[in-house]
Amino acid sequence: MKIAVLGAGMVGRAIALDLVKDFSVTSFDVNVANLALLKEKNERITTINTDLTAYEHYPEWLSVFDLVVTAVPGFMGFKTLEAVINTGKNVVDISFFPEDALQLDALAKENGVTVITDCGVAPGMSNFILGRYNAEMKVEAFEAYVGGLPLHPQPPFNYKAPFSPVDVIQEYIRPARLVENGKIVTKPALSDRELMDFGKAGKLEAFNTDGLRSLIFTMGHIPDMKEKTLRYPGHIDLIIALQQSGFFDITPVIVNGNNISPLDFTSKLLVNEWKLGETEEEFTVMKVIVKGEGKRITYDLYDQYDPVTQTSSMARTTGYTCTAAVNLIANNIFIQKGVFPPELIGYRKECFDFVLGYLNKRGVQWVKTTS
Repeated sequence: MKIAVLGAGMVGRAIALDLVKDFSVTSFDVNVANLALLKEKNERITTINTDLTAYEHYPEWLSVFDLVVTAVPGFMGFKTLEAVINTGKNVVDISFFPEDALQLDALAKENGVTVITDCGVAPGMSNFILGRYNAEMKVEAFEAYVGGLPLHPQPPFNYKAPFSPVDVIQEYIRPARLVENGKIVTKPALSDRELMDFGKAGKLEAFNTDGLRSLIFTMGHIPDMKEKTLRYPGHIDLIIALQQSGFFDITPVIVNGNNISPLDFTSKLLVNEWKLGETEEEFTVMKVIVKGEGKRITYDLYDQYDPVTQTSSMARTTGYTCTAAVNLIANNIFIQKGVFPPELIGYRKECFDFVLGYLNKRGVQWVKTTS
């Protein structure tokens, strides 16, 4: 089987390197340096340097492939996914774009393709878990806590971003949608802060972010749902200070006769401050809680940078969930046509068990407890 991976960033490279063990893989990216890093690690991967916003060329570029993975930045994710669907190719997406992917369901069915969206760690694995237990019991509440953090934090921010600082800032300013008492409520991002103990990861600060995404619509019968992001204590105080001072505003200001967006300026400054080094040690910590019928089911994850493969934990936990989904399609375990967020696949026990087993073989271990 021939697979095209669109995007060769940190996660896109991890996806390509995992898939090439079993498939013929071609990676597309506009960044020559990203493609060179990929080629250094495995010469079997074909690399193509091109502008992935040239959607009119997709029918030509993708004609020889059996399946496509879209790992492009969020701002171009929806159009990229739409263009791939129009080529008639099955696709797994981890672009995490702001638009509603379910809007493309009719198009996917019309083209006879299977589309799995939001297939990372969160959203992604948290959705698989909720989908599985929603099929088994009457779920009354769902909570997810997730963070990717440097193992050796450096002040003042004590944070490194495994992806674009712009995307991180958007997470900090986009209003958070939660479900409380059966109703969708909107709260400011960074609200409802609480200090929580995450064992090996230590005490971290949890706060509201807009992470529920498709769950708001597909699991709307569940009375209470929330997702919170995790950071080292003190980080959010700095972010709030920047926000209140106007550093995240998008309206341009005039500086020496030039129109400059404060958000663009801030992002440029934070690129180096927040840039995660290629071999910098970091970890991913996550807790998913499903409550119902008098039971509390918890899945915990703690995963660190892999020095052997030089793969970041965020790339492992996100990328390998995606490649597990690729294998669901490639091995004909999941063959339905249309657009499916992970919760609509995880309800099937064979799919859920396959994904967990796939991750476990790669050292990404979820620990389940029931109380």
